[in-house]
Amino acid sequence: MAERHIVGLGGGGDTAAQSDLLYDYILGLTARARPRMLYVPTAIAEDPDGIVTFYERFGGRVEPSHLRTFPWPPENLRELILEQDAICVNGGNTANMLAIWRVHGIDELLREAWERGVVLWGASAGMICWFEAGVTDSFGPELAGMDCLGFLPGSACPHYDGEERRRPRYRELIEDGFREGVAADDGVGIHYVGTEIAEVVTCRPGAAAYRVTRDGEEKLETKELR
Repeated sequence: MAERHIVGLGGGGDTAAQSDLLYDYILGLTARARPRMLYVPTAIAEDPDGIVTFYERFGGRVEPSHLRTFPWPPENLRELILEQDAICVNGGNTANMLAIWRVHGIDELLREAWERGVVLWGASAGMICWFEAGVTDSFGPELAGMDCLGFLPGSACPHYDGEERRRPRYRELIEDGFREGVAADDGVGIHYVGTEIAEVVTCRPGAAAYRVTRDGEEKLETKELR
């Protein structure tokens, strides 16, 4: 089995230049100078503006492509997913995204891609989807826990310092029996090799990731990207 990489981002940086530091870090995990990267905008209902933004941002650095599921997925769906070096999953509505993926078998193809060494990454919905569970606003602004894909153990919470309700709500859910897990501030990436954390990086000075349990939270060692 190839070395497996997932990078979950709590959110983007405060500026485009900061976010680019995270993106460069992720692209550096691939084996090609100009990697093939698939953009998966299911969580934003495949909004055309989001697709254009992706091509504008990454077109000069990767061989870009994107996945649409409407009116139906492409005939070469399996080939499209498995031929990539990296796959970027957009933030948005996690619950809707996972429902669509499961109907069309995209979840299983993503697992196969991961096991073949394709780097999986994303922010917000694109972070939590890889875990057993995550904290989401898919059902409304009150935030709720939901089951996710289970590639990575435990639960995850993005935007830990970026949205006022995230930290207290995640702590509340865990105290009530939700799976323990990790949380990431905006601008922070948690890099997993296999199912273990290899490194935590940030493009925002002072931002960090945390291991959150029923006993409290532990700040993880975080490397600042420059």
